[in-house]
Amino acid sequence: MEGVKHRIVKVNGINMHVAEKGQGPVILFLHGFVELWYSWHHQIDALSSKCYRAIAPDLRGYGDTDAPDSVTEYTCFHIVGDLVGLLNTIAPQQQVFVVGHDWGAVIAWYLCLFRPDKVKALLNLSVPFFPHNPQMKPVDGWRAAYGNDYYICRFQKPGEIEAEFAEIGTKTVLKEMLAYRVPGPIMLTKGNLFGHSADTPTALPSWLSEEDFNYYVTKFDTKSGFTGGINYYRNFDRNWELTAAWAGCEEYIHNGGFKKDVPLLQEVVVMEGVGHFIHMEKPDEINDHIYDFFRQFD
Repeated sequence: MEGVKHRIVKVNGINMHVAEKGQGPVILFLHGFVELWYSWHHQIDALSSKCYRAIAPDLRGYGDTDAPDSVTEYTCFHIVGDLVGLLNTIAPQQQVFVVGHDWGAVIAWYLCLFRPDKVKALLNLSVPFFPHNPQMKPVDGWRAAYGNDYYICRFQKPGEIEAEFAEIGTKTVLKEMLAYRVPGPIMLTKGNLFGHSADTPTALPSWLSEEDFNYYVTKFDTKSGFTGGINYYRNFDRNWELTAAWAGCEEYIHNGGFKKDVPLLQEVVVMEGVGHFIHMEKPDEINDHIYDFFRQFD
């Protein structure tokens, strides 16, 4: 990408790869699973052209950022600690704008919960705030609702799903994940991942070019693999235990519970006819939402 600067920043005991472009107030972009800093390239170009400093790291376990071996080094406290260290280096004594998607959104909620002094405003995509439920561990809840083949349940045993992904190859896994549009839970039945045989062709979504797709394949194939990202899921229950002090909230989005849990919530935008990777599928609309929201705080 033209004009994007890359550097490695030492944070919280690891080396973190960071891409940045532009000058002005900082917008920190946080990617999700099977994504990288590059997932935000539409937003980086658009927002940097509007006098913002767009910063997008590869999160712990992804791309050119270090991937610790231990599953226990991927808790919400580790990831938020990485981001606090990053902000202390690149934007000391500043509050920043934050945009998150998928796991990036989950971590952004935790960042606001743990260190609200670091965040000026937050815009999250695809994943709402889920308050702590003291009655049941998250993975037990998903297993009860969807069964053992639900993808989060399949991710729990270290090495198991990685071996199955290796059988069908990085390119197939990424294509299936990025092209997935079934309006229901992702099921990863052993021997029938993604609901069909491995030799069933899957087309790239129209919003993803072959060149962009190959960038992801190269990074996941030769750099990070899938284990680092999957380890985030393996810490759902551990995060539940670690965040017990924040228990006691109620739920949800359209019935007022979301507003109750996030009292400074300004707006919930529901976009029709789009898939999970909303910022890549509808970049212009997302860029406009980000800009229109954040400029209120300038």
